[in-house]
Amino acid sequence: MTAALPPEEELVSHLPALRAFAISLTRNKSTADDMVQDTIVKAWTNIQKFKPGTNMRAWLFTILRNNFYSERRKMRREVADIDGEITASLAEKPAHDGRLQLQDFKRAFDTLPVEQRETLILVGASGFSYEEAAEMCGVAIGTIKSRANRGRKRLSELMHIGEDGPVELTDRPTMAVVASNSGKSF
Repeated sequence: MTAALPPEEELVSHLPALRAFAISLTRNKSTADDMVQDTIVKAWTNIQKFKPGTNMRAWLFTILRNNFYSERRKMRREVADIDGEITASLAEKPAHDGRLQLQDFKRAFDTLPVEQRETLILVGASGFSYEEAAEMCGVAIGTIKSRANRGRKRLSELMHIGEDGPVELTDRPTMAVVASNSGKSF
């Protein structure tokens, strides 16, 4: 984003990326929307803590990620609420040429451990560097690289993607998640 925007206005420009990240973590659109709303409220009330000239997007992603893990810790002590499961199973995805491949990808992606999903979303689909992702997650850069490598390898296995096999994914964020930095392009 441009540096000319005041932080209060720049918040709005990051909503789609925040929502996509929240959905990837929670696997539930309603919960993800609640998380994004909580993130924006926390960011807005603490906007004076944001340092102009730094990465607003990374700051927001860090707030969202911290909220996610706080909620997970709380949920371990609470009874699970299954609201939305039946509705989600009845929802019809928009028809397009890669619908089945996208469904296969989502199923495979959902089986990954949360740390690998989070890493692949940050460094793959959201375009953060390994260094930025490591800082946001509070881990070493090697840990991020390892999580990304293991996640990509597992996705390739689950989706039966060989070194020379064709990949029929249609959207760039999904392809970015699966693509390794070894130069394989789709």
